[in-house]
Amino acid sequence: MKTIGKLIGLAVFFAATATGAAHGPGEMVIVLNSGDGTVSIVDPATRKEVKRIPVGKEPHHLMATPDNKELIVANAASNDLVFLDPKTGEILRRVPNISDPYQIGYSPDKKWFVSVSNRLDRVDIYTADFKLAKRIPTGKVPSHVAFTADSKTAFVTVQESNEFIAIDLATQQEIWKLPTGKQPAGIWMTPDDRYLLIGITGESHVEVYDWRTKKLVKKILTGLGAHNFVARGDGRHVFLSNRMANSISMIDQQTLEVKETFNVPGGPDCMEVTKDGKQLWTTTRWIRMLSVVDLESKKVVHQIPVGKSPHGLFFLSHAPRQ
Repeated sequence: MKTIGKLIGLAVFFAATATGAAHGPGEMVIVLNSGDGTVSIVDPATRKEVKRIPVGKEPHHLMATPDNKELIVANAASNDLVFLDPKTGEILRRVPNISDPYQIGYSPDKKWFVSVSNRLDRVDIYTADFKLAKRIPTGKVPSHVAFTADSKTAFVTVQESNEFIAIDLATQQEIWKLPTGKQPAGIWMTPDDRYLLIGITGESHVEVYDWRTKKLVKKILTGLGAHNFVARGDGRHVFLSNRMANSISMIDQQTLEVKETFNVPGGPDCMEVTKDGKQLWTTTRWIRMLSVVDLESKKVVHQIPVGKSPHGLFFLSHAPRQ
């Protein structure tokens, strides 16, 4: 009986180790609960929330600093940034007086920090040390940001004005705008810096723009609520969450076609792919769950209860961003 007990114990140990094998030792999964102002710290080995930390009002998006030493959480309604340990989720410091930071991003040259102020209808350009350089008014409800590889231009979708704008980062001026479909949200630059992909959340497709010629070149049918992007990590494919269709599509960035679409119930939103490319983790906003998808079977293999309206998601051992 003792031998059987030992074997069962070893089986449990190795099963737990296998589920967390895609992540580094002691590494946690960090989820922003925008509806209750908290961060859920999830152990990827046990697939359980181990801690829930108050961080501020309406934390929606997050990103690592360029050196990967800190994780920035943007608190839109608290008007500040909270810096976490990217491995454990522990709070390290806070930067106040960052007005309405909904979506955030560093230019590739790390010179500019761009904050998209969703509630206040503007884009704020900061220096890398968070000194305000310029406020740029936009249409209604600016949403997501992307950059050219040379850091000369930032692009921002404007959801309720059904357009996206181009900003010259050297002069901090809007230089042009183009109309889009209904409620443009996620925006993604292809690895060759040729096309911008925009998730049209109010419809069921991605719009593809040649940003140099300012022309719409294609619409890619995906699913209702086409919303946000994350790289597959292979340099060729990108995942898109279809929030209302309860699905995720994988798009070939060379052929500009959907390669496959799989079901993820509960309103998939922000996503991360593990470094080994075997799992996709996504927040599912309508059901307060963090969902884990096995990318071989294309099936949801686990759902982890988190806080209200989970949105942003991060773990350190993620796939490459292209």
